[in-house]
Amino acid sequence: MAQLVKAILNPQKNWFAALHKKTIANRLRKYGLRYDDLYDPMESLDIKEALARLPREIVDARNQRILRAMDLSMKHEYLPKDLEAQQTPFRSYLTDMLALVEREKAEREALGALPLQQRTLP
Repeated sequence: MAQLVKAILNPQKNWFAALHKKTIANRLRKYGLRYDDLYDPMESLDIKEALARLPREIVDARNQRILRAMDLSMKHEYLPKDLEAQQTPFRSYLTDMLALVEREKAEREALGALPLQQRTLP
């Protein structure tokens, strides 16, 4: 069953998944965003922790992209075509760190260790 789901969601094997990925990429390019920018740190403590572990320059670039996208959205505009062509919407910067944080969390739970700190949402 899991292999069937992976085959359906794999853009290399399913033309509809490839079309969906292309549509998402076009929408993200119009605003100059990356797919990882869509992760909300208030949604999960793991995302918040992964963002905290990233270098400051990467987090600042993420915040600038989000602010630019909000500004463009409020003005009902898109990026100029020359800037839009330079965008890389599926270039990941957060996924590896997020996977590391989730592995550490699973390891702590498997060992039965107490959390390093009480992790609660504000």
